[in-house]
Amino acid sequence: MPTNQPADQPEFISKQFEFTAHIRDPDNNAIPDGIESRRMKIYSELFYNNIESFVSSAFPILKSLYKKDDWHKMVRDFFVIHRCQTPYFLEISQEFLAYLQNERESQPEDPAFVLELAHYEWVELALLISDETNSISGIDPNGDLLKHHPVISPLAWSLAYQYPVHKIGPDFIPDSIPEAPSYLVVYRDRKDNIQFMELNQVTARLIQLLNENDDMNGKQALLQIAEELQSNDPDMIIENGLNALQELQQQGILLGVNESRKS
Repeated sequence: MPTNQPADQPEFISKQFEFTAHIRDPDNNAIPDGIESRRMKIYSELFYNNIESFVSSAFPILKSLYKKDDWHKMVRDFFVIHRCQTPYFLEISQEFLAYLQNERESQPEDPAFVLELAHYEWVELALLISDETNSISGIDPNGDLLKHHPVISPLAWSLAYQYPVHKIGPDFIPDSIPEAPSYLVVYRDRKDNIQFMELNQVTARLIQLLNENDDMNGKQALLQIAEELQSNDPDMIIENGLNALQELQQQGILLGVNESRKS
């Protein structure tokens, strides 16, 4: 009898557990009595192939780093042990990420950056299907970026990784953690295409401050960064920071300013 079901379960429910247990893990769960093996094989392959197809399409770079057998072993393990919390196929990628974070036991074939790369690829899909919109209500696209509060698009996610996940692929597989982390902003542009921009540490911190403090204007954020850096030339930080804000706005990462939030 498959695990995780009560001993006094009605027979038809027990059969359903046996049926699904075999579909998840046919190598370790017998075919339920009375069902033809050929038909069960069709069901097993259909379900697994659907799951594998969604995972492959969501994590193409990750898949490219595994040998075929190792990849299928990982997807099968996900199929066997993970219990999805959503019925939507488009959210299988999120479930697979949760499996990597919480349930997968590290294997020799797993690269050290497997979780970071998977997260980066998941972000791309999450932004693509997000219901968020860039509302410009109450936002002045021509406002002063230093005097008022710059508004970051909800479709722009600022991220930091130990590994340069945006460069990883079959031709570039880092074998150690770089000295400096990679700062990125991944965003959905005005044409609904997913883009990314590599950031320096200051710009990444600037975006963080603006997202966390909606009563902070651009100049205040940059002065705080100058203080954190113990800079002897805060004016240079402000000048460079303004250039960074303008570039972010040109790319659609920054929408404009909220003039109701003044210093």
